[in-house]
Amino acid sequence: MISSIPKWLIGLFGNRLSPNVKVTATTFLSPEIKKISFKSDISDWDFSIGYASVIRVSETDFRNYTVSYHNKEDGIFDMIVHIHGSGVGSRFIDSLKIGDELFISPPRGKKIYDPNLKHQFFFGDETALGVACAFLPLLKANGHQFQFYFELDEANNSIPELLGLENYTVFPKNNSFRNDKLIGNLPLFQMQEWNIANFILVGNVKSVQTFRKVLKNKTQGTIYSQGYWLEGKKGL
Repeated sequence: MISSIPKWLIGLFGNRLSPNVKVTATTFLSPEIKKISFKSDISDWDFSIGYASVIRVSETDFRNYTVSYHNKEDGIFDMIVHIHGSGVGSRFIDSLKIGDELFISPPRGKKIYDPNLKHQFFFGDETALGVACAFLPLLKANGHQFQFYFELDEANNSIPELLGLENYTVFPKNNSFRNDKLIGNLPLFQMQEWNIANFILVGNVKSVQTFRKVLKNKTQGTIYSQGYWLEGKKGL
């Protein structure tokens, strides 16, 4: 994903990058987690699990965010955003208020849901909360057995409960998911029924890569992985 593009190239897109959605509500679930509601014509948008939208956060900068809830009939959708650091994306999201208008693209990306597998496992951090919220209704409607694992800062430990998530376990963000042995000893790997499952790993690049390596050695399931951010790298 390109995080910024030159002004001359912006000019070539013309009105296609003009504001197309309006902010209708904002709520801070914690000092770092902000829930934002938008209204627009989303009748032809594809909200497949794993897809993300591009938000224009400055004249030349863009960031990826995931829709956590949508209602096409009413033209509304929500995003749950982790405000981390003082980068241009975080500053922009932090400043959004009711009535603001901005550009958000239709979702696109790669699908991460295999409906043919009964067991579904999801791992992520604060940046993955929106995807988890979008995923939960689908998991319940299709009768899956599912587990959510989150690595969260202590200030955000209560967020999954506030969001109504189910069957989740919260782990401290202490680099445990960058340790092969610790991951290999998780309760998940002690249950035979989880040997073949749909594994979805998103969030911090290093945690995702380590978890994926362990899964490949210990399970026979399908693994979907996508890093959302990496320390020291902007606009991932």
